[in-house]
Amino acid sequence: MTGWDSELDRVLGAKTAKALNGAFGMTTVGDLLRHYPRRYAERGELTPIGGLETGEHATVLARVERVSKRRMRSRKGTILQARITDGTRSMSCTFFNQAWRERELLPGRRGMFAGKVTAYRSELQLAHPEYQLFTEEEDSDEQGAAREFASALIPVYPASQGVPSWSLARCVDQILSGWDGVVDPLPESLRERIDVLGLDEALRRIHQPEDLAQVELAKHRLKWDEALGVQLSLAQSREQRGTRPAPACPRRKNGLGAAFEADLPFTLTAGQLEVGERIAEDLAHEHPMNRLVQGEVGSGKTVVALRAMLQVVDSGRQAAMLAPTEVLAAQHARSLRELLGEFSGAGELGASDRATKVTLLTGSLSAAQRKQALLDAASGSAGIVVGTHALIQDGVSFADLGMVVVDEQHRFGVEQRDALRVRAGERSCPHLLVMTATPIPRTVAMTVFGDLRTSALRELPNGRSPISTTVVPTAEKPTWLERAWQRVREEVDAGHQVYVVCSRVGDESNSGARDAPSGEDGEQRSPVTVLELAEELRGGALEGLRLGVLHGRLASEDKDSVMRSFAAAEIDVLVATTVVEVGVDVPNATMMVIMDADRFGTSQLHQLRGRVGRGTSPGLCLLVSEAVSQTPARNRLEAVASTTDGFELARLDLQQRREGDVLGAAQSGKKSTLRVLSLVHDEELIAEARAEAEEFVRQDPELSSHPGLAAMVADLVAEERADFLEKA
Repeated sequence: MTGWDSELDRVLGAKTAKALNGAFGMTTVGDLLRHYPRRYAERGELTPIGGLETGEHATVLARVERVSKRRMRSRKGTILQARITDGTRSMSCTFFNQAWRERELLPGRRGMFAGKVTAYRSELQLAHPEYQLFTEEEDSDEQGAAREFASALIPVYPASQGVPSWSLARCVDQILSGWDGVVDPLPESLRERIDVLGLDEALRRIHQPEDLAQVELAKHRLKWDEALGVQLSLAQSREQRGTRPAPACPRRKNGLGAAFEADLPFTLTAGQLEVGERIAEDLAHEHPMNRLVQGEVGSGKTVVALRAMLQVVDSGRQAAMLAPTEVLAAQHARSLRELLGEFSGAGELGASDRATKVTLLTGSLSAAQRKQALLDAASGSAGIVVGTHALIQDGVSFADLGMVVVDEQHRFGVEQRDALRVRAGERSCPHLLVMTATPIPRTVAMTVFGDLRTSALRELPNGRSPISTTVVPTAEKPTWLERAWQRVREEVDAGHQVYVVCSRVGDESNSGARDAPSGEDGEQRSPVTVLELAEELRGGALEGLRLGVLHGRLASEDKDSVMRSFAAAEIDVLVATTVVEVGVDVPNATMMVIMDADRFGTSQLHQLRGRVGRGTSPGLCLLVSEAVSQTPARNRLEAVASTTDGFELARLDLQQRREGDVLGAAQSGKKSTLRVLSLVHDEELIAEARAEAEEFVRQDPELSSHPGLAAMVADLVAEERADFLEKA
C-alpha cells in the first residue's frame, strides 16, 4: 500500500520520480497529490486560444486545422507547421526537422498540445510542443490514455517541458489506485462546524472528479487547509510576540515633532493627518506597533514616516529607516534632511537647538564615513539612521532603537527584515512601520501581513499632475516606436527630462535571457537591455541628447553621481533598470518609455510611471511591447493604460498572477503555499479561518492537543515560510 510520505521512486519508478523531482521538486506521494489540476476540460471542448499568456507553459485542447512544410532559409532542414484552432482563433505548432509528424497531425484530429507559448509576427505559437491525439481505439499500449480520455472531465495540470499534463494525470491515477489514505488533520468537530469533506475524499475528488460539483466541494475543503495553516502560523507568532513589549513613545507638545509641523511649507492632506494620528496612538503604547501604510505613488508616505520618527526621537530614542537600494536610501536621507531643514543638523552651525541628526549608512561609504556613521548610531547622536542592508550587518548597534521603518518591504528577504527589529535588545521590540506604494487588497493584508494594522493613503497632495499612458504595440505597428523616440525629443526640446526603462542591464548570460517570442527558426529575441539601448540611441534616434545610464551594477558613488546629475537637469534622458522604481523624485522628468513592458507586473508598471508627473507639467508613459492583441499580457498593459487607480490595478495584478506568489515564494526559496485558495475571491473563508485559528491558539498556543493541526502547519507553512509571513 502507498502512504502519504511514500517515496515516489518506490511507487512510480526511478525514471518517472526523477522527472517529477526535476520539474516540480516532488519527492513523495503527498507532494504529487498536492499538485492540483489547474482546470478541467470536457473531452469535446477546446481551449480558448485567446486566453493564453506569452511565456507560460500551456496545455491546449484543440483541433488540427492544416499542416504545411517548408525548408528553413537560414539553416539546413525543414519546418513543419501545424495550425490548431479552437474554432475562433488559431495558433501554430512548429516542429524543426520532424517532417514525419505530418503523418500523425491530420486535419480534423483533436488532441492535447503542451508547450511554451511564444509569439512570432503577431501570432501565437508553440515551438516543439508535446502532444497526444485523441483516438476512439484502445490498444494494449495506451490503456491509460484511453481511460483518461474516456472520463467525463480531463484534469489539466500545471506542467513543464518533458512532463506534460497527461503524464501527471497517469501518475496520480497510479498513486490513487493503491493509496491507503491519509489521517485527516482537521478535528471532526471543526469539519462538522464548517461543513467540509474529509481530506481523503477531497484529494480523490480533486484529481478524479465525476463532475464539476465534486470539484467545488473538494476545492472548498482544500482551501480551508491552506487558509487555516497560514492563519494558525500567524496566530502562534502573534501570541509569541506579545511577550516582548515595545518602548512607549508618547507625543510631546513642545518637542521636535511639533516644531517641524509648525514649520512645514505645505498643508498635510486629510489622509496624512488621519494615518498620522493612528500611528501616534500606536507609538504611545508599550505594545509593539505593527502598521502597514500603503499609498499611491506620490501620496506623501515619507512625510507620514518622518512625523512618526520624530515622535520617537522626542522620546529620547532612535528611528531607523531600511531601504532596498543605495539609490533609494540616499534619496530618503536627502529628502528627510530637506524636509527637516534647520531641524536636521544637530550640532551644526545654523541648526535649531531642537535639531536631530540624519545619518546615512550604506555599504559603499568610505572607511572614515562608515566609522562616523557607526559612531552616530551607537552613541545615539543620530536620531534617524537611514540605510540599506548595511544597517543589519554585524558591528552595527544602536543606543536605543525605538522604531523601524521598512520602505518597500517586498524588496527584502526574511532575514533582512527581521534582523533590524531585534536591534533594540532582548527585552523590548521596536515599533514597526511598513510602507509600500503597491496598494494591497484586504485579503492579502490579512493573509500575508498577519496582524499588521493597515492604513491607506488614497489622496494625492496638491500639485501632482495627471499621467497619461499609451501602449506602443511594436509587433503590429512598428512605426510607433520611431514616433515614441520623436516624442522623447519633443519633451526634451520643451525643457523636460525623460526616463527610458529596460528590464535588464545587458551582457547577461544567455541562459536566462532568451525567453522572449521566438522567430522562424526557433531563435528567441532577448529583452532590450540598458547598455545596448543606450548605445543605440546615442548614435541613432536620440543622437545629440545628453544620455545617462543607471543600473544596479554601477558602483554606489557612480549611481549617486548619475542621479544627482539627472536631478540637476544635466542629463536629458536616463536609460535605467527598475532602480528608479521607487523613491526617485525628479519633478522635471515628465516622460517615461518602458521597453518590453509586458515583462513587468501591473503594480510594478504603476510604480514606475509614478516617477513622472511629479511637477507642474503633465506626465506621459509609453508601454512598448510586442505582446499580441487580446492576450493576457496585452490586456494587462491596456488595463494599466486605462486607469491610474493603483488600488484597482493591485486587485487586477492579484487576479492575473499565481495566487501563491503573493506570499513571496521567490524571496523565501520555498514552493508556493497557496494552490487553490484565492486571495481575490475567498475573503470570507480567509476571515473565518483567521477567527478559528485565533480561537485554537488562544486555548492551545502550541497546538499540543491538536497534533493534526500542528502537523498541517508544519506541512503547509515550513518554518522559514512562517517566519516570512510574520516578518513581512
